[in-house]
Amino acid sequence: MLATAFGARVRKADSLLYFVLRCTEYGGAILRRRGVRAAVAAMEEEQFIVEEQVAKPKLRIIPLGGLEQIGMNITAYEYEDSIIIVDCGLAFPEDDMLGIDLVIPDITYLKDNIDKVKGFLITHGHEDHIGALPYVLKEINVPVYATKLTVGVIDNKLKEHGLLKTTKRKVIKYGQSVNLGAFRIEFIRVNHSIADAAALAIFTPVGTIVHTGDFKVDYTPMFSDSIDLQRFAELGKKGVLALLADSTNVERPGFTMSERMVAKTFDTIFAENMNHRLIVATFASNVDRVQQIIYTAEKYDRKVVIEGRSMVNIISTAAELGYINIPDNIMIDIEQIKNYPDEKLVLITTGSQGEAMAALSRMANSTHKKVSIVPGDAVILSSHPIPGNEKQVSKIINELTRKGARVITQDTHVSGHACQEEIKLIYALTKPKYAIPLHGEYHHRVTHGQLAQSMGVEKDNVFILSSGDVLELDGECGSVVDKVEAQGIFVDGLGVGDVGNIVLRDRQHLSENGLIIIVLTLQKYTNEVLAGPDIVSRGFVYVRESENLLDEAREVVMDALDRCMMKNVSDWGKIKNAMKDSLSEYLWKKMKRNPMILPIIMEVDA
Repeated sequence: MLATAFGARVRKADSLLYFVLRCTEYGGAILRRRGVRAAVAAMEEEQFIVEEQVAKPKLRIIPLGGLEQIGMNITAYEYEDSIIIVDCGLAFPEDDMLGIDLVIPDITYLKDNIDKVKGFLITHGHEDHIGALPYVLKEINVPVYATKLTVGVIDNKLKEHGLLKTTKRKVIKYGQSVNLGAFRIEFIRVNHSIADAAALAIFTPVGTIVHTGDFKVDYTPMFSDSIDLQRFAELGKKGVLALLADSTNVERPGFTMSERMVAKTFDTIFAENMNHRLIVATFASNVDRVQQIIYTAEKYDRKVVIEGRSMVNIISTAAELGYINIPDNIMIDIEQIKNYPDEKLVLITTGSQGEAMAALSRMANSTHKKVSIVPGDAVILSSHPIPGNEKQVSKIINELTRKGARVITQDTHVSGHACQEEIKLIYALTKPKYAIPLHGEYHHRVTHGQLAQSMGVEKDNVFILSSGDVLELDGECGSVVDKVEAQGIFVDGLGVGDVGNIVLRDRQHLSENGLIIIVLTLQKYTNEVLAGPDIVSRGFVYVRESENLLDEAREVVMDALDRCMMKNVSDWGKIKNAMKDSLSEYLWKKMKRNPMILPIIMEVDA
């Protein structure tokens, strides 16, 4: 009875000091009444309760990208003094990112905690999962762990950036685990539109996390084994704390079609175009698709040309590593196509997304040095447009059609991402406590969250995060506790991060309204006007047809300058602002346009 009362009193304590004092008091009372053994037992119970009250560390999940768009996937997992990073992808610029080549994740948080970072774990070799590695590894040089083909694709990138010798890479097999700090990570086979894709089982002190990466369930893959559903089920039986899964196709009901369905389409297309040249545009990374085309070309006695730098690099790597089988004497160099009739050729090329510099775009625009589109060519677009690329793809189709080519898009592609029923299957097998939708725009992830609830995940345990959110989890609860810097970093040419939102805003302004430059020469010390003001227009109006407008603009600037001189204003900043404000007001009243105005004052010694 005394022990029970003692425990009840202790549990009401709210500080370690109070615990100790009460332990001493009650321990002394027990010692007097019942002896040493009872007092020691009471003190041990008290100590146990104190230890229970101390907060245990929680797992921190920090997505640094990939949650507002399709691309730039990177997620950090942190427990005490250990951080691991899953994927490190890039995103391609949106229409309003004028002049930007690439967007890579902001890794400020990782650099600030560099001593904790143990390594990168890469799920597969697509650009949106590996593209930023060469830039990030220059700042955070830690080992990279991935499957065989993925490491081969990464090696090509590191070689281009001169990082091959300084970066440690480790090939991990399916079922194999790697220990990094507080984490143990196991690679699990999944199907995707590139070979050697993997999901990750991340074993942490607070529970098991399943990170699917990009995946689909293909029961009849062309050249590899099917997804390891048995391993997902085994993890589910042991208990999965959280599932972070692909959301790309979550709005599509049913199942994603098998890659084997495309093989039948290719066979039909080849049979129907026996007398025409075939040009197939697909993703460079879709090794299985390229393998299908090569086998079909062999069946119909055609020679194969691989065109496009990224296509050549990936297919060469895949062939070296044994992921693609190229029959003898079927491949020819693009220089040799003139030696063969069109009906004996198949060109496999990049540019299925309408990229301006890709091989197919150059063919369509008649800028390719080796290949010209001729009437009768059959062009197969073996991909679906990525959201945002529809306009570029449509433009390429129109250009190809104008040149007399037949463009084929029907049933020439299947997605590499899971639809609703496949995602439900993963939930049914893993039975996670928490659901954290990844890889998709906001509406994709909200739909994914609703699907997770339909599969038994409690509403409060579904987290629709934003890039930079810090989610803390344990076996009892989860909550967003902080936010870190996670804006995209712009890559423009060789510059990384030197173009920000202000520069982009200026570029947008210039692209929409043009530029007016005011050039003025003043005498040193006296500020007497020696020349100008002259008005130079670029992208605003056609000068030869707007001489009167520019003459009036010059008068407006001159009046503003005279007012400054009358007030004895000598500060050049104030003079520039006065001229700029007056001209801006005049042009808006006159034309309802708002160009960028750049005053330039030069100083000359008399």
